[in-house]
Amino acid sequence: MAVGHHSAFPTGCADMEGLSIEALQQVAAYFQALSEPTRLQILNLLRAGERNVGELAELCGCTSANISRHLALLTRHGLVTREGRGTSVYYRIADESVYALCDLVCGNIARQHERASHDRRAFARAGAGRLARRQGPRRG
Repeated sequence: MAVGHHSAFPTGCADMEGLSIEALQQVAAYFQALSEPTRLQILNLLRAGERNVGELAELCGCTSANISRHLALLTRHGLVTREGRGTSVYYRIADESVYALCDLVCGNIARQHERASHDRRAFARAGAGRLARRQGPRRG
């Protein structure tokens, strides 16, 4: 995590065990930066390469002002960096590890959906079996 450079974090912090409240608050703020769908969409778009605010706004279906606010927050948390070129500012990913984190979460959610789908199918089969037994044999 880019916030790891703060003095509350030991160098090479491998896990959250033993972190101070201040450090845990920074971890929570990092996750909060990832908790908004438009910001996740921006990060996903930047996976392909750098883009400017106008490009991101068009692709996200948002105003440039809205995208700029999201980018400012992502920049504060070290997720993206910005580079001015002439009259445009281009944004790119500052910490590629955010994709590993997002992929991990997406995989977990996919597994949860798969389990829930399996459970719904099993429940439906069980319910259909009980209904068939109650109705008895069909007469034609």
